[in-house]
Amino acid sequence: MQSLFDPTPEHALLRRTVREFVEREVEPQATEHDRHERFNLPLFRKVGELGLLGITVPVQDGGAGMDAAAAVIVHEELSRSDPGFALAYLAHAMLFVNNFLHNADAAQRARILPKVTSGEWVAGMAMSEPGAGTDVMGMRARAVRRGDFYVLDGRKMWITNGCVDEHELGDCFLVYARTGERDISSFVVEKGMKGFSLGQKIRDKTGMRASPTAELVFDECQVPVANRLGEEGQSLLHMMRNLEIERLTLAAMSLGIAGRCVDVMVRHANEREAFGRPIAAFGQIQRHIAESYAKLGAARAYVYATAAALELQSGGHRLECDGAKLFAATMGKEVADAAVQVLGGYGYVGEYVVERLWRDAKLLEIGGGTNEALQKNIARDLSKGA
Repeated sequence: MQSLFDPTPEHALLRRTVREFVEREVEPQATEHDRHERFNLPLFRKVGELGLLGITVPVQDGGAGMDAAAAVIVHEELSRSDPGFALAYLAHAMLFVNNFLHNADAAQRARILPKVTSGEWVAGMAMSEPGAGTDVMGMRARAVRRGDFYVLDGRKMWITNGCVDEHELGDCFLVYARTGERDISSFVVEKGMKGFSLGQKIRDKTGMRASPTAELVFDECQVPVANRLGEEGQSLLHMMRNLEIERLTLAAMSLGIAGRCVDVMVRHANEREAFGRPIAAFGQIQRHIAESYAKLGAARAYVYATAAALELQSGGHRLECDGAKLFAATMGKEVADAAVQVLGGYGYVGEYVVERLWRDAKLLEIGGGTNEALQKNIARDLSKGA
Protein backbone atom coordinates (compact mmCIF):
# COMPACT_ATOMS: atom_id res chain seq x y z
CA MET A 1 0.00 0.00 0.00
CA GLN A 2 1.32 3.42 -0.94
CA SER A 3 1.88 5.95 1.82
CA LEU A 4 3.75 9.13 2.59
CA PHE A 5 6.65 6.98 3.77
CA ASP A 6 6.63 4.51 0.87
CA PRO A 7 5.13 6.57 -1.97
CA THR A 8 5.54 3.89 -4.65
CA PRO A 9 6.01 0.11 -4.77
CA GLU A 10 9.65 0.81 -5.69
CA HIS A 11 10.15 2.77 -2.47
CA ALA A 12 8.53 0.00 -0.42
CA LEU A 13 10.82 -2.58 -2.06
CA LEU A 14 13.83 -0.36 -1.37
CA ARG A 15 12.91 -0.15 2.32
CA ARG A 16 12.51 -3.93 2.60
CA THR A 17 15.80 -4.52 0.80
CA VAL A 18 17.75 -2.09 2.98
CA ARG A 19 16.10 -3.31 6.18
CA GLU A 20 17.00 -6.93 5.40
CA PHE A 21 20.56 -5.88 4.53
CA VAL A 22 20.84 -3.96 7.78
CA GLU A 23 19.65 -6.93 9.85
CA ARG A 24 21.97 -9.34 8.04
CA GLU A 25 25.11 -7.25 7.47
CA VAL A 26 25.07 -3.98 9.41
CA GLU A 27 23.73 -4.87 12.84
CA PRO A 28 26.26 -7.64 13.64
CA GLN A 29 29.26 -5.34 13.16
CA ALA A 30 27.96 -2.04 14.55
CA THR A 31 29.10 -2.25 18.18
CA GLU A 32 32.58 -3.53 17.33
CA HIS A 33 33.32 -0.85 14.75
CA ASP A 34 32.04 1.88 17.05
CA ARG A 35 34.18 0.58 19.92
CA HIS A 36 37.34 0.47 17.81
CA GLU A 37 36.58 3.67 15.85
CA ARG A 38 37.00 1.75 12.62
CA PHE A 39 35.39 2.24 9.22
CA ASN A 40 34.02 -0.94 7.64
CA LEU A 41 35.28 -0.71 4.08
CA PRO A 42 34.13 -4.20 3.00
CA LEU A 43 30.61 -3.39 4.22
CA PHE A 44 30.72 -0.09 2.32
CA ARG A 45 31.54 -1.97 -0.87
CA LYS A 46 28.60 -4.32 -0.28
CA VAL A 47 26.39 -1.21 -0.19
CA GLY A 48 27.86 -0.37 -3.59
CA GLU A 49 26.93 -3.83 -4.87
CA LEU A 50 23.32 -3.11 -3.84
CA GLY A 51 23.35 0.02 -6.01
CA LEU A 52 22.81 2.38 -3.08
CA LEU A 53 25.94 4.52 -3.48
CA GLY A 54 24.37 6.06 -6.57
CA ILE A 55 20.82 6.18 -5.21
CA THR A 56 20.08 9.57 -6.85
CA VAL A 57 22.20 9.00 -9.98
CA PRO A 58 20.24 8.39 -13.21
CA VAL A 59 20.16 4.84 -14.51
CA GLN A 60 21.98 5.87 -17.68
CA ASP A 61 24.88 7.05 -15.53
CA GLY A 62 25.05 3.80 -13.58
CA GLY A 63 22.86 4.73 -10.61
CA ALA A 64 19.52 3.70 -9.16
CA GLY A 65 17.68 6.72 -10.63
CA MET A 66 15.67 7.40 -7.48
CA ASP A 67 14.60 10.54 -5.61
CA ALA A 68 14.90 12.38 -2.31
CA ALA A 69 12.36 10.07 -0.64
CA ALA A 70 14.52 7.08 -1.55
CA ALA A 71 17.58 8.77 -0.07
CA VAL A 72 15.64 9.42 3.13
CA ILE A 73 14.56 5.76 3.33
CA VAL A 74 18.13 4.50 3.04
CA HIS A 75 19.45 6.86 5.72
CA GLU A 76 16.60 6.08 8.09
CA GLU A 77 17.03 2.32 7.79
CA LEU A 78 20.84 2.35 8.09
CA SER A 79 20.66 4.59 11.14
CA ARG A 80 18.38 2.22 13.03
CA SER A 81 21.46 0.05 13.41
CA ASP A 82 24.66 2.04 12.78
CA PRO A 83 24.42 5.84 12.47
CA GLY A 84 28.21 6.10 12.21
CA PHE A 85 28.27 3.94 9.11
CA ALA A 86 25.23 5.82 7.79
CA LEU A 87 27.13 9.10 8.16
CA ALA A 88 30.00 7.73 6.08
CA TYR A 89 27.42 6.66 3.50
CA LEU A 90 25.86 10.15 3.52
CA ALA A 91 29.22 11.86 2.99
CA HIS A 92 29.85 9.68 -0.03
CA ALA A 93 26.41 9.37 -1.63
CA MET A 94 25.01 12.83 -0.88
CA LEU A 95 27.92 15.21 -0.23
CA PHE A 96 30.06 13.89 -3.05
CA VAL A 97 28.08 11.79 -5.53
CA ASN A 98 24.85 13.80 -5.64
CA ASN A 99 26.68 17.13 -5.68
CA PHE A 100 29.14 15.96 -8.32
CA LEU A 101 26.35 14.56 -10.50
CA HIS A 102 24.55 17.89 -10.82
CA ASN A 103 27.64 20.01 -11.44
CA ALA A 104 30.02 17.83 -13.46
CA ASP A 105 30.29 17.77 -17.24
CA ALA A 106 29.84 14.63 -19.34
CA ALA A 107 33.54 13.75 -19.41
CA GLN A 108 33.86 14.12 -15.64
CA ARG A 109 30.79 11.98 -15.02
CA ALA A 110 32.03 9.25 -17.38
CA ARG A 111 35.41 9.06 -15.64
CA ILE A 112 34.42 9.31 -11.97
CA LEU A 113 30.83 8.12 -11.48
CA PRO A 114 31.56 4.41 -12.17
CA LYS A 115 34.24 4.41 -9.47
CA VAL A 116 32.14 6.12 -6.80
CA THR A 117 28.81 4.40 -7.49
CA SER A 118 30.45 0.96 -7.33
CA GLY A 119 32.35 1.65 -4.12
CA GLU A 120 35.75 1.24 -5.77
CA TRP A 121 36.46 4.79 -4.54
CA VAL A 122 35.48 6.21 -1.15
CA ALA A 123 34.60 9.87 -1.53
CA GLY A 124 33.72 12.87 0.59
CA MET A 125 33.28 16.62 0.62
CA ALA A 126 35.69 19.17 2.11
CA MET A 127 34.23 22.52 3.13
CA SER A 128 34.92 23.06 6.85
CA GLU A 129 38.30 24.34 8.00
CA PRO A 130 40.04 24.69 11.38
CA GLY A 131 38.76 28.27 11.58
CA ALA A 132 35.66 28.18 9.37
CA GLY A 133 32.59 25.96 9.64
CA THR A 134 29.18 27.60 9.62
CA ASP A 135 30.86 30.79 8.36
CA VAL A 136 31.49 29.50 4.84
CA MET A 137 32.85 32.82 3.59
CA GLY A 138 35.50 32.61 6.30
CA MET A 139 37.28 29.78 4.49
CA ARG A 140 40.94 30.40 3.73
CA ALA A 141 41.77 27.57 1.33
CA ARG A 142 42.73 29.17 -1.96
CA ALA A 143 43.19 27.90 -5.52
CA VAL A 144 45.23 29.93 -8.03
CA ARG A 145 45.19 29.03 -11.70
CA ARG A 146 48.51 28.44 -13.42
CA GLY A 147 47.95 27.31 -16.98
CA ASP A 148 46.30 23.89 -17.09
CA PHE A 149 46.44 23.49 -13.29
CA TYR A 150 45.23 25.15 -10.14
CA VAL A 151 47.57 25.35 -7.17
CA LEU A 152 45.49 24.63 -4.07
CA ASP A 153 46.70 25.58 -0.58
CA GLY A 154 44.92 25.18 2.74
CA ARG A 155 43.59 22.76 5.32
CA LYS A 156 40.17 21.18 5.66
CA MET A 157 38.93 19.89 9.01
CA TRP A 158 36.25 17.47 10.27
CA ILE A 159 36.13 15.72 6.88
CA THR A 160 34.00 12.57 6.89
CA ASN A 161 35.68 9.79 4.89
CA GLY A 162 38.91 11.79 5.02
CA CYS A 163 40.66 8.52 5.80
CA VAL A 164 39.64 4.91 5.35
CA ASP A 165 42.04 3.70 8.05
CA GLU A 166 44.70 5.15 10.33
CA HIS A 167 47.08 6.24 7.57
CA GLU A 168 45.17 5.97 4.27
CA LEU A 169 43.40 8.85 2.55
CA GLY A 170 39.97 8.50 1.05
CA ASP A 171 40.06 8.30 -2.74
CA CYS A 172 38.53 11.59 -3.89
CA PHE A 173 36.95 14.72 -2.47
CA LEU A 174 34.87 17.60 -3.66
CA VAL A 175 36.91 20.49 -2.25
CA TYR A 176 35.72 24.09 -1.95
CA ALA A 177 38.30 26.87 -2.20
CA ARG A 178 38.51 30.58 -2.88
CA THR A 179 39.37 31.61 -6.42
CA GLY A 180 38.75 35.31 -5.81
CA GLU A 181 37.91 37.76 -3.06
CA ARG A 182 34.26 36.59 -2.88
CA ASP A 183 34.38 33.69 -5.33
CA ILE A 184 34.19 30.03 -4.29
CA SER A 185 35.01 27.23 -6.72
CA SER A 186 34.94 23.45 -6.31
CA PHE A 187 37.43 20.84 -7.43
CA VAL A 188 37.65 17.07 -7.45
CA VAL A 189 40.90 16.28 -5.65
CA GLU A 190 42.10 12.70 -5.94
CA LYS A 191 44.40 10.64 -3.78
CA GLY A 192 47.89 10.68 -5.26
CA MET A 193 47.78 14.26 -6.52
CA LYS A 194 51.02 16.07 -5.72
CA GLY A 195 50.72 18.18 -2.57
CA PHE A 196 47.64 16.38 -1.20
CA SER A 197 48.09 14.53 2.10
CA LEU A 198 46.34 13.26 5.19
CA GLY A 199 46.65 15.40 8.31
CA GLN A 200 45.50 14.08 11.66
CA LYS A 201 42.81 11.45 12.04
CA ILE A 202 40.20 12.78 14.48
CA ARG A 203 39.90 10.27 17.30
CA ASP A 204 37.97 9.97 20.56
CA LYS A 205 34.75 11.43 19.19
CA THR A 206 31.69 11.27 21.42
CA GLY A 207 29.72 9.37 18.79
CA MET A 208 29.62 8.42 15.10
CA ARG A 209 32.82 6.53 15.75
CA ALA A 210 32.40 4.12 12.83
CA SER A 211 32.53 7.16 10.54
CA PRO A 212 36.15 8.14 9.77
CA THR A 213 36.93 11.83 10.31
CA ALA A 214 40.19 13.52 9.37
CA GLU A 215 42.06 16.67 8.45
CA LEU A 216 43.09 17.11 4.82
CA VAL A 217 46.20 19.09 3.88
CA PHE A 218 46.79 20.86 0.55
CA ASP A 219 50.34 22.15 0.14
CA GLU A 220 50.74 23.57 -3.37
CA CYS A 221 48.48 20.75 -4.50
CA GLN A 222 48.30 20.56 -8.27
CA VAL A 223 44.73 20.09 -9.47
CA PRO A 224 44.03 19.94 -13.24
CA VAL A 225 41.61 22.53 -14.60
CA ALA A 226 39.67 19.52 -15.92
CA ASN A 227 38.86 18.67 -12.28
CA ARG A 228 37.06 21.95 -11.62
CA LEU A 229 33.28 21.59 -11.41
CA GLY A 230 31.39 24.18 -13.44
CA GLU A 231 32.68 27.65 -14.05
CA GLU A 232 35.11 29.35 -11.74
CA GLY A 233 33.43 31.22 -8.90
CA GLN A 234 30.01 29.52 -9.20
CA SER A 235 30.28 26.90 -6.48
CA LEU A 236 28.64 28.79 -3.64
CA LEU A 237 25.37 28.06 -5.49
CA HIS A 238 26.33 24.38 -5.83
CA MET A 239 27.05 24.23 -2.12
CA MET A 240 23.79 25.84 -1.02
CA ARG A 241 21.69 23.65 -3.30
CA ASN A 242 23.28 20.43 -2.06
CA LEU A 243 22.83 21.48 1.56
CA GLU A 244 19.12 20.76 1.10
CA ILE A 245 19.49 17.03 0.51
CA GLU A 246 22.33 16.88 3.05
CA ARG A 247 20.17 18.33 5.80
CA LEU A 248 17.16 16.23 4.85
CA THR A 249 19.14 12.98 4.98
CA LEU A 250 20.73 14.00 8.28
CA ALA A 251 17.18 14.50 9.55
CA ALA A 252 16.38 11.00 8.28
CA MET A 253 19.25 9.64 10.36
CA SER A 254 17.54 11.07 13.45
CA LEU A 255 14.39 9.17 12.45
CA GLY A 256 16.32 5.93 12.37
CA ILE A 257 17.93 6.57 15.75
CA ALA A 258 14.61 7.48 17.35
CA GLY A 259 12.72 4.59 15.77
CA ARG A 260 15.18 2.05 17.13
CA CYS A 261 15.13 3.72 20.56
CA VAL A 262 11.33 3.56 20.73
CA ASP A 263 11.40 -0.16 19.86
CA VAL A 264 14.06 -0.87 22.49
CA MET A 265 12.33 1.03 25.27
CA VAL A 266 8.94 -0.56 24.57
CA ARG A 267 10.41 -4.06 24.65
CA HIS A 268 12.42 -3.35 27.80
CA ALA A 269 9.46 -1.75 29.59
CA ASN A 270 7.36 -4.86 28.98
CA GLU A 271 10.09 -7.27 30.07
CA ARG A 272 11.55 -5.43 33.07
CA GLU A 273 9.62 -5.73 36.32
CA ALA A 274 9.57 -3.58 39.46
CA PHE A 275 7.38 -4.07 42.51
CA GLY A 276 5.85 -7.11 40.88
CA ARG A 277 4.75 -5.43 37.66
CA PRO A 278 6.27 -4.63 34.25
CA ILE A 279 7.60 -1.08 34.37
CA ALA A 280 5.38 -0.36 31.35
CA ALA A 281 2.53 -0.18 33.87
CA PHE A 282 3.99 2.92 35.54
CA GLY A 283 2.95 6.36 34.39
CA GLN A 284 6.45 7.78 34.43
CA ILE A 285 7.60 5.16 31.94
CA GLN A 286 4.44 5.49 29.87
CA ARG A 287 5.13 9.20 29.48
CA HIS A 288 8.63 8.59 28.07
CA ILE A 289 7.33 6.01 25.61
CA ALA A 290 4.22 7.86 24.50
CA GLU A 291 5.89 11.24 24.04
CA SER A 292 8.79 9.64 22.16
CA TYR A 293 6.39 7.86 19.81
CA ALA A 294 4.48 11.08 19.12
CA LYS A 295 7.62 13.12 18.53
CA LEU A 296 8.93 10.50 16.13
CA GLY A 297 5.65 10.44 14.22
CA ALA A 298 5.63 14.21 13.82
CA ALA A 299 9.25 14.28 12.66
CA ARG A 300 8.74 11.45 10.15
CA ALA A 301 5.76 13.22 8.62
CA TYR A 302 7.73 16.47 8.30
CA VAL A 303 10.82 14.82 6.80
CA TYR A 304 8.95 12.67 4.28
CA ALA A 305 6.62 15.50 3.23
CA THR A 306 9.68 17.65 2.58
CA ALA A 307 11.31 14.84 0.62
CA ALA A 308 8.21 14.46 -1.55
CA ALA A 309 8.47 18.10 -2.61
CA LEU A 310 12.24 18.28 -3.07
CA GLU A 311 13.58 18.43 -6.61
CA LEU A 312 17.21 17.37 -6.37
CA GLN A 313 18.46 19.29 -9.39
CA SER A 314 16.65 22.59 -8.91
CA GLY A 315 16.59 23.00 -5.12
CA GLY A 316 14.55 25.86 -3.74
CA HIS A 317 13.41 24.09 -0.56
CA ARG A 318 15.97 25.37 1.91
CA LEU A 319 13.40 26.62 4.42
CA GLU A 320 11.68 23.25 4.79
CA CYS A 321 14.90 21.22 4.71
CA ASP A 322 16.34 23.45 7.44
CA GLY A 323 13.12 23.13 9.44
CA ALA A 324 13.01 19.35 9.07
CA LYS A 325 16.60 18.95 10.25
CA LEU A 326 16.15 21.37 13.15
CA PHE A 327 13.08 19.53 14.41
CA ALA A 328 14.27 15.98 13.74
CA ALA A 329 17.76 16.44 15.19
CA THR A 330 16.37 17.71 18.49
CA MET A 331 13.73 14.98 18.49
CA GLY A 332 16.32 12.25 17.93
CA LYS A 333 18.45 13.38 20.85
CA GLU A 334 15.42 13.68 23.15
CA VAL A 335 14.09 10.23 22.25
CA ALA A 336 17.53 8.64 22.70
CA ASP A 337 17.77 10.31 26.10
CA ALA A 338 14.33 8.97 27.05
CA ALA A 339 15.42 5.47 26.02
CA VAL A 340 18.48 5.63 28.26
CA GLN A 341 16.23 6.78 31.11
CA VAL A 342 13.72 3.97 30.59
CA LEU A 343 16.46 1.34 30.53
CA GLY A 344 18.13 2.84 33.61
CA GLY A 345 21.52 1.28 34.32
CA TYR A 346 21.15 -1.01 31.30
CA GLY A 347 20.80 2.04 29.08
CA TYR A 348 23.99 3.60 30.41
CA VAL A 349 26.38 0.83 29.38
CA GLY A 350 27.77 -0.05 25.99
CA GLU A 351 26.25 -3.52 25.86
CA TYR A 352 22.86 -2.00 25.02
CA VAL A 353 22.36 -0.15 21.77
CA VAL A 354 20.67 2.97 23.17
CA GLU A 355 23.91 4.17 24.79
CA ARG A 356 25.58 4.25 21.37
CA LEU A 357 22.56 5.83 19.69
CA TRP A 358 22.44 8.48 22.45
CA ARG A 359 26.05 9.43 21.69
CA ASP A 360 25.47 9.38 17.94
CA ALA A 361 22.35 11.55 18.15
CA LYS A 362 24.22 14.60 19.44
CA LEU A 363 26.24 15.03 16.27
CA LEU A 364 23.05 15.67 14.29
CA GLU A 365 22.53 18.93 16.18
CA ILE A 366 26.00 20.05 15.06
CA GLY A 367 26.97 18.60 11.68
CA GLY A 368 25.53 19.83 8.39
CA GLY A 369 24.33 23.07 9.98
CA THR A 370 24.16 23.63 13.72
CA ASN A 371 20.78 24.15 15.37
CA GLU A 372 21.73 27.78 15.89
CA ALA A 373 22.58 28.29 12.21
CA LEU A 374 19.29 26.71 11.16
CA GLN A 375 17.34 28.89 13.58
CA LYS A 376 18.99 31.96 12.04
CA ASN A 377 18.28 30.79 8.48
CA ILE A 378 14.64 29.96 9.17
CA ALA A 379 13.91 33.25 10.94
CA ARG A 380 15.62 35.22 8.16
CA ASP A 381 13.81 33.36 5.36
CA LEU A 382 10.45 33.78 7.08
CA SER A 383 11.10 37.49 7.54
CA LYS A 384 11.87 37.86 3.85
CA GLY A 385 8.51 36.31 2.99
CA ALA A 386 6.50 38.27 5.55
